[in-house]
Amino acid sequence: MARLSLAFDTGLARSDGPVALLHPPVGFDVAGLSAPLIIQPHVALNAAWHNQGFSCDVALPARRFALAVVCCTRSKQQTADLIAQAAACADIVVVDGQKTDGIDSHYKTLRKLIAVQGTITKAHGRLFWFAGTQLPSLRAVDQNFGEFVTQSGVFSAGTVDPASALLAEALPEHLAGDVLDLGAGWGYLSAQIIKRNAVTRLDLVEADHFALDCAKRNVSDPRAAFHWADARDWKGVYDAVVMNPPFHTGREGDSDLGRAFITAARRCLRPKGTVYMVANRHLPYETTLEQCFAKVLELPGNGRFKLFQASRPKRK
Repeated sequence: MARLSLAFDTGLARSDGPVALLHPPVGFDVAGLSAPLIIQPHVALNAAWHNQGFSCDVALPARRFALAVVCCTRSKQQTADLIAQAAACADIVVVDGQKTDGIDSHYKTLRKLIAVQGTITKAHGRLFWFAGTQLPSLRAVDQNFGEFVTQSGVFSAGTVDPASALLAEALPEHLAGDVLDLGAGWGYLSAQIIKRNAVTRLDLVEADHFALDCAKRNVSDPRAAFHWADARDWKGVYDAVVMNPPFHTGREGDSDLGRAFITAARRCLRPKGTVYMVANRHLPYETTLEQCFAKVLELPGNGRFKLFQASRPKRK
């Protein structure tokens, strides 16, 4: 039995009023929740819940809920902010997560601020609940630095990812035409790409809605267009693709993500197009690159990251 179902059986009151479920993974047990509104900013997860028949949004709407359930994310600050948002608009707030996601730390913090009404520990995780209230000390602030805007929960919040910085330095000054930033994040690479006057169009494709919101603030050039979409499914025609693919699904390493990005880049490139890519040195992308492109060059990288320039996409 999942922790939420166990909580309903041991003291947590069921609600017939509006319910919000914040950042749930696919497969989260919704038994006992009456038609929850799913809050999920990741495009693939949002679509997965929508395809199961649930109403979905990317952020909490400005209305009251009888119950809000917060699922811990990998970001401690983001989870704390979600808890504060839920507490401000719900009568009862439930927080659920694994020990590896820092649930015990959130539990200790909340116990110092409010009266926790109940808790369940099971399967290397914890669930607890409390009455909604204002928790301003938990609200996150934008993690801005230099000319850039980022926020908690997005990849590389508050700093430039070193792999992206390395790739940006390797991009040719003559980069031109229609360019795709695949998995654009909060827009650092695009901010460098758009400095090239010969770039006629720049499409930023990003799965995280909040990262894309940051990118819109970091790249204001009218040549840029922003797309909340799964990079693996993107279709378009470009002269160049620039990418720093993710390689984690949750906390688990997943090199298939990078391979899917490479396949997408091949699909999107014109016959004379080029992809510029950075990857952690241990990731085995060479075979996929050679399967997808007739010409693959490894550019000078460093001890942590390797750089590739691949051209002449092979058509099936």
